[in-house]
Amino acid sequence: MIRFENVGMRYGMGAEILKDISFELEPGSFHFLTGPSGAGKSSLLKLLYLSHRPSRGLISFYNKNIVTLPRGELPALRRKIGVVFQDFRLLEHLTAIENVALPLRLTGGVNDKEILEHAEELLVWVGLKGRINARPSTLSGGEKQRLSIARAVIGRPDLLLADEPTGNVDPDMAKRLMHLFVELNKIGTTTIIATHDSSLVESMKASELRLDQGELSFRNQTGRLWDPTKEGMKN
Repeated sequence: MIRFENVGMRYGMGAEILKDISFELEPGSFHFLTGPSGAGKSSLLKLLYLSHRPSRGLISFYNKNIVTLPRGELPALRRKIGVVFQDFRLLEHLTAIENVALPLRLTGGVNDKEILEHAEELLVWVGLKGRINARPSTLSGGEKQRLSIARAVIGRPDLLLADEPTGNVDPDMAKRLMHLFVELNKIGTTTIIATHDSSLVESMKASELRLDQGELSFRNQTGRLWDPTKEGMKN
């Protein structure tokens, strides 16, 4: 689904932030992206959600070379990607339910009643039942985090990228959100979660992409991906 070959990335004339990054992601796989602050995690996510192009190397999505792909073809690929941004990027003039519904409205093909029903169901699931018509400016940081997650997953994207998705919520809500990511992964969504939470990475049986000073290493776990809302964590 995704292939990086000897990818390097720098901003302007500065030093390379990412150096010779090479990996492949299979459809339906689940990965954590880890590393210390400044290691290049945000830069790698930018390449994955197609907001930046690499300074060198090859990136392909569905066997399409992103480096040479005409810009007019990028929006169709971006619609296959759901992103949970660390700074949320919610639209302040829209209500919570309108923010969540927006990706499906832009895609088209679904009537508005069904879109709003699905959006409301997701908002209830992430604990925002009483905030459906609230504007983002009236929400707490944790509420904004949950709202941005609901928006990212509503379209059942082929690829989900989440940047510190549990960083602003309590442990119980973090488990619920991770369960949502696991369930989405089970129906085929390739999932990458960037996190500093080492205990979360250790507890779930998923592969780890680790960045350190712009270089990538791998750690593959064996066994079934653990669902944090169910027992048997260590089985």
